[in-house]
Amino acid sequence: MSSSILFPAAGSRAGFRGDTVGLFLSGGRRPMPSQLKGQRLFVRSSLDSDVSDMSVNAPKGLFPPEPEHYRGPKLKVAIIGAGLAGMSTAVELLDQGHEVDIYESRSFIGGKVGSFVDRRGNHIEMGLHVFFGCYNNLFRLMKKVGADKNLLVKDHTHTFVNKGGQIGELDFRFPVGAPLHGIRAFLATNQLESSCPALVDPDGAMRDIRNLDSISFSDWFLSKGGTRMSIQRMWDPVAYALGFIDCDNISARCMLTIFSLFATKTEASLLRMLKGSPDVYLSGPIRQYITDKGGRFHLRWGCRKVLYDRSADGETYVTGLAMSRATNKKIVRADAYVAACDVPGIKRLVPAQWRDWEFFDNIYKLVGVPVVTVQLRYNGWVTELQDLERSRQLRKAAGLDNLLYTPDADFSCFADLALSSPEDYYIEGQGSLLQCVLTPGDPYMPLPNAEIINRVAKQVLVLFPSSQGLEVTWSSVVKIGQSLYREGPGKDPFRPDQKTPVKNFFLAGSYTKQDYIDSMEGATLSGRQASAYICDAGEELAALQKKLGALDSQEFTNAANIRDELSLV
Repeated sequence: MSSSILFPAAGSRAGFRGDTVGLFLSGGRRPMPSQLKGQRLFVRSSLDSDVSDMSVNAPKGLFPPEPEHYRGPKLKVAIIGAGLAGMSTAVELLDQGHEVDIYESRSFIGGKVGSFVDRRGNHIEMGLHVFFGCYNNLFRLMKKVGADKNLLVKDHTHTFVNKGGQIGELDFRFPVGAPLHGIRAFLATNQLESSCPALVDPDGAMRDIRNLDSISFSDWFLSKGGTRMSIQRMWDPVAYALGFIDCDNISARCMLTIFSLFATKTEASLLRMLKGSPDVYLSGPIRQYITDKGGRFHLRWGCRKVLYDRSADGETYVTGLAMSRATNKKIVRADAYVAACDVPGIKRLVPAQWRDWEFFDNIYKLVGVPVVTVQLRYNGWVTELQDLERSRQLRKAAGLDNLLYTPDADFSCFADLALSSPEDYYIEGQGSLLQCVLTPGDPYMPLPNAEIINRVAKQVLVLFPSSQGLEVTWSSVVKIGQSLYREGPGKDPFRPDQKTPVKNFFLAGSYTKQDYIDSMEGATLSGRQASAYICDAGEELAALQKKLGALDSQEFTNAANIRDELSLV
């Protein structure tokens, strides 16, 4: 796969206004204007079609088969973290008949895909969330919890906005599917071989891609005849959107994992976005499913310490979790414990002594990427480029309804949520709600919110000169010091498995070892894998808990026989 991903050679150029080099981009055609609020019944939202079939001709690790029915002892499982990975783990375990409690230190669920409503009724998101057509594990979860109608399908094209309002598209709309639609989109020249190994040997192709983890995407792309200009104008915005770092710093494995799917699966590059806020249309249905199955959420309960001990034969096991909520404290005990955290969270949680294991010490070699998400509400339609009068009226929504990339601003990707996710973000009498993801976020982290908003608004004007005169009526800024882990060259070997050296302690999270990249799909897949490990160890975990219970009982008896010799002071 490493020698035949569908990419162009240096200098190939095809119709992209704005001087993007090296790709087939249709100039002049633009995405259709957004559906009006009263017309949303016509927007495709089902997951019954236009989804890649990952059960055939795809790496087996990306979409595991359905688990066999669990017949072992019922387990009590405590999960730390109510993000997508934690909730995915909980759903799988509840479906197998286990008892599940989820502890979350914040007042809302969802983690990096969470959202909340401020005092003025505005929905604040942690970031911009886009669903590729190959997110089969996440789509499976959404179908299971009844959220399968909550996604809106966008035109099958990736839209790039350049300064001055110049539009280019990586257009996958072609009557013939993969791989020809990818060839058309990625107009390959001498880089295209006569066959693509991913089509006939997907697992072998995935191994080849994994072996490219040690080099950057830039190094790989330039070695294949690509140009620095095409990296700057095309691939850097895509890399920022996928991993929040540029092509010089992102692993070739990360980029080629998703591009191999684009090349071999027709629907993989098709984008969807939620109808509205994640809390209502993603986290909400998952939470309802979990509680209906008997699972319990404990919000604002943070884990202060993992309690553990060692047996006579030297094995380490967790004895409980020291939890706190404000001034309240308690010890949580379970048969199995799952840390469904992000990278900074798991580093805080792991006991210092566990770093003697290379398994846990490797986690400290992973670093999160800072990201800043900005929302700007306008009194008109910023992305309406063709009709100035339409951009100024507030009776009907107008503009570009899709994920948008740009090489000409500090935000690599953005969208008008009033168009793309209208249920919660379209407000009558108001205009665009731009959500912009600033990557890299490092330069913006120390800046005050007002300065960030001012800078982003000026860059919006560079991209859309026709928006001159429109005013920002509301804004928000969300800073995350460490978001996705930095998928740089050579970092993949440090990602931990979901099964740890501690017998009853497991991990989940998009940073953990799985065949996809750090993403919503990766988080969901990690939850499936964590649940599978727990079920496989069911008998052993139950026996361990029985043994610990007997020890606790003996300690209680011994304590009861000790005379109270305390003296009053």
